[in-house]
Amino acid sequence: MAASIKDVAKEAGVSIATVSRVLNDVDVVNEETKKKVMDAIKKLDYRPNIVARSLKTQKTRTIGIVIPDISSQFYPEIVRGAEDVSNIYNYNVILCNTDLDMEKEKEYIRVLKEKMVDGVIYMSSSLAPEIISLLQNLKLPTVLVETSEKEGTETEFCSVTIDNEKAAYEAVEYLIKKGNKKIAYIGVNPKMANASAIRFYGYKKALEENGLEFDEDLVQFGGLKAIDGSDGISAILKKAKFDAVFCAGDEIAMGAINALRENNIKVPEDVDVVGFDNIYTSSIFYPKLTTIEQPTYDMGSVGMRMLIKIINKKELDQKKYVLPHTLIERDSCKK
Repeated sequence: MAASIKDVAKEAGVSIATVSRVLNDVDVVNEETKKKVMDAIKKLDYRPNIVARSLKTQKTRTIGIVIPDISSQFYPEIVRGAEDVSNIYNYNVILCNTDLDMEKEKEYIRVLKEKMVDGVIYMSSSLAPEIISLLQNLKLPTVLVETSEKEGTETEFCSVTIDNEKAAYEAVEYLIKKGNKKIAYIGVNPKMANASAIRFYGYKKALEENGLEFDEDLVQFGGLKAIDGSDGISAILKKAKFDAVFCAGDEIAMGAINALRENNIKVPEDVDVVGFDNIYTSSIFYPKLTTIEQPTYDMGSVGMRMLIKIINKKELDQKKYVLPHTLIERDSCKK
């Protein structure tokens, strides 16, 4: 028969109310008493009734993590960072994969509210106004991770990102310093309200500030998959010549390199290619990919720490974290 809270109290030699305070992390219990209770819980293998506890405290110690594409290599390290921190603070995680479908995304957010999650780590391919409204109306504590808002439309949500425009600028300037003058761009349409889309502005700014003409024929918008890189190269080759390609994601870059090979264009001998994200396969793909590294694990862990502070009404050091990025030089660009 499963142990009850009464059994724990008896074993620890304390009142049921004291056990309840320890379980709910109320600060009034001294460390010695808390240890007795925790030892009793461990000895009796006591597991509290989560449903009953959540009804009383209005907290489930559960956090929803919303990601747009579980098949992407980019998101697992973010989730790992978030989950590791949630485990430290005894929170459980519900992972929701939206498949880049906004209706599915909205439904998941509603389901998370129904399941009384304490908060949400939100990542998405597009931070649409209706999603912002839904999160606000449902009063779900939310931290945006990797996802960013359009300039001038900032919400009260806390966030963890890198400076995507600056990172893209540095990647393109790196290509320019290699002597490249016709630099193509394959990535997400800048009309989309997400981090990947912002990279286009960094690309364009780097060209303009280095005296290179912006050419629409060298730009191809699409998704973040390898097929988008392949299709992007095929489309650009029909319109213009180029000596380098900046891709808004590593999977795009790999697809672009494959398409270049199929057209007998060598990388990096004929064309330099730079990706973005530094996903695992970028270091084992041939040629090994020069890319912008995002601190994915840290993004998840910082985001989760922020969210847990918000849930517990503790003061934040800051609301917007912009973590450092790094240019990783490998073999897809000329030395």
